[in-house]
Amino acid sequence: MARYYVLLGPPGAGKGTQAKIIADKYELVHVSSGDLFRDNLKRQTELGKLAQTYMSKGELVPDDVTIAMIRERLSRPDCQNGALLDGFPRTPAQADALAAMLKEFDGQVNLVPYISVPENLLIERLCGRWTCRSNGHVFHEKYNPPQIAGVCDLDGSELYQRDDDKSETVMNRIKVYAAQTSPLIEYYRKQKLLAEIDGTKSIEDVTIDMLAALENA
Repeated sequence: MARYYVLLGPPGAGKGTQAKIIADKYELVHVSSGDLFRDNLKRQTELGKLAQTYMSKGELVPDDVTIAMIRERLSRPDCQNGALLDGFPRTPAQADALAAMLKEFDGQVNLVPYISVPENLLIERLCGRWTCRSNGHVFHEKYNPPQIAGVCDLDGSELYQRDDDKSETVMNRIKVYAAQTSPLIEYYRKQKLLAEIDGTKSIEDVTIDMLAALENA
């Protein structure tokens, strides 16, 4: 039977790293809503074009468009074992829509791992990121510093800080995430589907806790 997991966690919690590990171990497709939007826009699909009409006006893409993209992705053959959803749902209304959709695939949300990290640590993680201009290699001034400050170890190009990684932007992203996601966290907690994972631990220990939660689901 197909299994579906919804991965929650603020920016800087390490969701991308854990998503790859989980997807590989359980042979699940990692369905990232951000990647899905970019793919539909790039391929100029009907849904992509529809989303673009809202985005070009600075408006939020309506739920029904986002849900249609998710539905189309989950209906592909590579999702027959299930999927790991990341970035969707974002609200209880979207979570209701997802539950209804998964019934059509004879499935349900089996678990919602939530990687919890305090705000001060998120800021430290995100604001320390530096990216190389040539190939996008990422370094961190504390956790993965370059051998020479400001220079990429791999190709010698300049390292710069993306606008997304500057402190003011980072703090705003964290606040927006918390405001948007807290109702969703409560939604899944009430359904006894939430598994809170301590994201302050090492990557390896977070993985151990994550896999233990999934095995017990």
